Amino acid sequence: MAVIRVGLVGLGEVAQSIHLPVLADQRDRWVIAGVHDVSPSLVALSTSEYPTARAFETAEALINSPDVDAVFVLSSDDTHSRFVRAAVEADKHILLEKPACLTVREIDELLALTTNYAKTIFVGYMRRYAPAYLAAKDELPDIADITHARVFDLISEGRHFLKKSQNILYPRDIDPTLLERGARERDTLIREVVGADAPADLMRAYRGLTALSSHHISAMRGLLGEPVRVLAAHRTNGGANTSVTFDYGHFACCYDAVVDELGLFDAMIEVRSNTKRVRIIYDTPYIRSLPTRLEVTEAGPLGPVTRTFGPLYGDAFSNELEIFHRHITDGTKPLTDLADSRRDLALMAEIIERMKETAGR
Repeated sequence: MAVIRVGLVGLGEVAQSIHLPVLADQRDRWVIAGVHDVSPSLVALSTSEYPTARAFETAEALINSPDVDAVFVLSSDDTHSRFVRAAVEADKHILLEKPACLTVREIDELLALTTNYAKTIFVGYMRRYAPAYLAAKDELPDIADITHARVFDLISEGRHFLKKSQNILYPRDIDPTLLERGARERDTLIREVVGADAPADLMRAYRGLTALSSHHISAMRGLLGEPVRVLAAHRTNGGANTSVTFDYGHFACCYDAVVDELGLFDAMIEVRSNTKRVRIIYDTPYIRSLPTRLEVTEAGPLGPVTRTFGPLYGDAFSNELEIFHRHITDGTKPLTDLADSRRDLALMAEIIERMKETAGR
C-alpha cells in the first residue's frame, strides 16, 4: 500500500483531536511529513508528539515542499481558498476541512482553476462517511414514497467534550495583528453573502451555517438529492439557532440547529414514508469512535417493528481518511469534492435570503 506524505496547515482543535491521531493510527497509509501553524507553541507541540513531522515557517513553504504529497488544509475558513489555490499550483492532493470556502464566488474561482486537475481534492464532510449513514442508504424508502424528513443539530460546541477527554492546547502566542487581519478578512467574505449592513445575528447565523450546518446540509443532499428550493428560514437566540424548511416537491425536510452551553450532543437525520422510518443518530465527533446508530422502523401486523443497527463503532474520520487514500491511489473522484460543496454554499446563501425576508431585512 502506498504511503502518502502529509503536510498539515493549521494545528488547532480538529487537527489535535482528530486528524493527527488518525493519521498516526493509519501508519500503513500516511506519514506526517510536515506541519505549520501561526502559533509557535502548536508547532512545537506537534513536532514533539509526531517525530516525523518537520516544522515549516510558512504555509507556502510546506505546500511547495517536494517532501509533501498531500496537503491538509485545516486552517481558518477565510484562508481556505488561498491555500487550496497554492496547493493546486504545487500539484498536491488536498484534504480540505469544511466549509470548502465561505462564498460561492471563491469556490467558483477554484472550480475554474481545477477543471482538468489530475490530483484528488477531497472536502472533509465526515458525517457522510459514518457507518450508520452508509448503511442508511440501503434502507431508505424509494424517493417517490418519502413523505417527510427532518434533521436535528441540538448540540454544544466541541470544547465542552474535549476539555473532559483530551488535553487540547489553545494557544496564546498568535500575533494579534494576524488574528485581527483574519477576523477582518472573514467578516468581509461573510458580508459578500449576508450584505454589507447585515445585523450581527445574521452574521452569526451564516457562520453557524458554514461551521455547523454544512455537515448536515451535505448529508441531507447525499441521502435525498437536491431540494427544489428553500421554503423558509428563521434565526433566533442571536443567530445561534436556525430553523430551515427545504422543499423537495412532494415532501419537506425540516432542519433545526440549536447551540447551547449544556454540554450535550443530539444529532439526527430521519426519513419517513407512510410505512417506514429510517433514523441516523450521531454522537459528538470530538470523541473518537463514539458509536453511530441506525434505526429502521416499519409497520407490522402487531404494530411498529424496529430494527437497530449498532452501536456502530467505526470512526467516521478514520473512514473518511481511508476513502481519501483510496481516491488518491485509484485516481477516482470523491463524492465530497469542490463541485459538491458549491451546492451547499448556494443553499446557505438561499437560506440567508429567506432569513432576510422573515426578519424584514
